Amino acid sequence: MSPPSSTFDRQIILLGTGTSTGVPLLGCQCPVCQSTDPRNHRTRTGVLVQGPGGNFLIDASPELRLQLLREKIGMIEAALLTHEHADHTFGLDDLRMFGYYLNHPVPLYCEERVEQRIRQAFAYAFSDPPPNSSGGLPRFDLRPLTGEPFELLGVSVRPIRLWHGGLPIYGFRLHDVAFCTDVSAIPEESWPLLEGLDTLVIGALRDKPHPTHFSVGQALEVAERVRPRRTVLTHLSHLLEYHATNARLPAGVELAYDGMRLPF
Repeated sequence: MSPPSSTFDRQIILLGTGTSTGVPLLGCQCPVCQSTDPRNHRTRTGVLVQGPGGNFLIDASPELRLQLLREKIGMIEAALLTHEHADHTFGLDDLRMFGYYLNHPVPLYCEERVEQRIRQAFAYAFSDPPPNSSGGLPRFDLRPLTGEPFELLGVSVRPIRLWHGGLPIYGFRLHDVAFCTDVSAIPEESWPLLEGLDTLVIGALRDKPHPTHFSVGQALEVAERVRPRRTVLTHLSHLLEYHATNARLPAGVELAYDGMRLPF
């Protein structure tokens, strides 16, 4: 079977913009969870990058299949992983068709700690199939992710060390756009990597401080220091209604929504 073609628009698509529970939150009757506005419906966080050489992901949420169908994405050539948490990796099984289309394992770029978790969670993908198996297993080519910049499918990728509570994770700078989700602290050595941005996409869970995520106020402090042209807040909880929150944000700052497109 021939792989579906990749449409190159030189853009980043925010596939999902919600926190680990998603929005609506199961069992919640709050106004945001009951909202009919699609910008208040947030699947788990992930990004599609459309580059000159094809499409790659940043993270793979549990809703990945639905996100790719919604955005009519026919091909994924690789993936970057910020960290190992379930809301960022449990969609990896949905990449199985792309290994088939590519006729080789899908490259996954991650830290050694993340690789070990993937090998545990998806052990079936790294063992020989049973006799008379019809196949259907995902195939991954795990590649080490360090702090060194590299090029992926024609896109310049610069890993940015961040802290998610006590867990070291990575954000990524792609040319003049940076994606920094699940962040609660930025080490001093990482600040220079955020200089000269056009667009900063940064996690902002809620207004109230949280031990492992920036609040809206903390994310705004980062934007004030970095001074990108545009700041987009992502990894959002059900405590942030889209229109009401945007109305109180400063100029140049806005909430993300599923399907938002960012040029780079």
